[in-house]
Amino acid sequence: MRACEVMSRNVLTVEMSESCHEAATRMFRGRIRHLPVVDRRGVLAGVVTVKSSIRNVGEEDEMSTTTKSDVQIQQDVLRELACDPRVEEAEVGVSVQDGVVTLSGTVTSWAKRMAGQEAAHRVTGVLDVANDITVKLSGGLVRSDTEIAHAVRQALEWDVFVPDTRIQSTVSNGWVTLMGTVDAVSEREDAERAVRNLIGVRGVLNQISVSQPRIAPERIRTAIEEALERRAEREARRIDVTVSPDGEVTLGGRVRSWAEREAVVASARYLRGVRAVKDRLRIDAAA
Repeated sequence: MRACEVMSRNVLTVEMSESCHEAATRMFRGRIRHLPVVDRRGVLAGVVTVKSSIRNVGEEDEMSTTTKSDVQIQQDVLRELACDPRVEEAEVGVSVQDGVVTLSGTVTSWAKRMAGQEAAHRVTGVLDVANDITVKLSGGLVRSDTEIAHAVRQALEWDVFVPDTRIQSTVSNGWVTLMGTVDAVSEREDAERAVRNLIGVRGVLNQISVSQPRIAPERIRTAIEEALERRAEREARRIDVTVSPDGEVTLGGRVRSWAEREAVVASARYLRGVRAVKDRLRIDAAA
């Protein structure tokens, strides 16, 4: 018996320009697991399976739900600001262009300025945030530089993650400059976090340097990739990791959200041998 004697003559096909959703629908209706793909002339170009169609339909649905217009993003950022008790949303203006959010307005503390920035980053669809919010202290929030300096010292001393004896500070017109040398990138960032919410602080300039033991770049790179795989935020092969001989890590590639971006950066931030982390990651909801 020849193949032509048992073949199906009413063949279901899908054109190359049609979606995976349409291909999956035809296979379900026809109760078949494979579907020929043809070009505009009806010439066979390949075959698509049920499994591959369903998987890609899921990705299409996810992209359609995560892709937002600038107007939608603006409204969501405004709602997020309204839900954050640390921010007076009436003080902050929001504009969006191509997924990039610009925050404007005036707030009464550096802590509120940073809280507004964090709120914007939490919104799905936001690629980057330009923080143009200015800090203007009012009445009871004004403190002398001496008062702020004492508060900074106490805050550093009371934070268990900060090596306070290795950090010095200078306060000028409400601006706090942190200096010194610590053993990890996380200690540098913890020191800034400890002082940025103090009353009277207009801004924080972090000039703390990180002194780390020299570790082979390949060992650091391997450790970062293993951390990425453990956290399941993104497979290591999807993130470009380069490490300089002096322990400076550069992260590149695409991530789907700010939260995922933070998780990837954190995978390098706490590792032994890392002196600095350069974030070259790009947010792409369709990644």
